[in-house]
Parts: sequence; C-alpha cells; structure tokens
Amino acid sequence: VAKKKMPNSAVAGRANVFIFPDLNCGNICYKAVQRTAGAVAIGPILQGLKKPVNDLSRGCKVADIVNTILISAIQAGEN
Repeated sequence: VAKKKMPNSAVAGRANVFIFPDLNCGNICYKAVQRTAGAVAIGPILQGLKKPVNDLSRGCKVADIVNTILISAIQAGEN
C-alpha cells in the first residue's frame, strides 16, 4: 500500500512494526506471525508508562523471556 501511495518514500513497503489497539489484539497477532513465519517477535512492548512494564504470554519461549528482559532493561536505563 505504501509503495502505491508514497512511491518515493525510502521506507515504503518495508514496515517491521505493528501497532495494535489493545494488548489482547497485540498478543494474538504477534504470536500468530511469530509462529507461522518463524519470525523473531519481541513484544508486546508497552510504552508511555512511568516504569518499564511489558507482557509475556503463557505460551512464550525462553528466547521471548530473554528478549523482553533486555528491552525492559533498556527502557529502565532511559530514565
């Protein structure tokens, strides 16, 4: 869509971030993409809070836990 609407954009058609309206939608969609595409998916990452708060699903793998811890540590250091 971006390639058609913004053909001269340097980033058109190369998005690697999804934004969802709520945490439930985020959990469902990122897991579906991760499992079906074999992609590395980190998230959901919650932003705009006073302290780092991120979510893990019950079906997460060890790599998901490690990646979320790393993101949370980076967020904590930004204060």
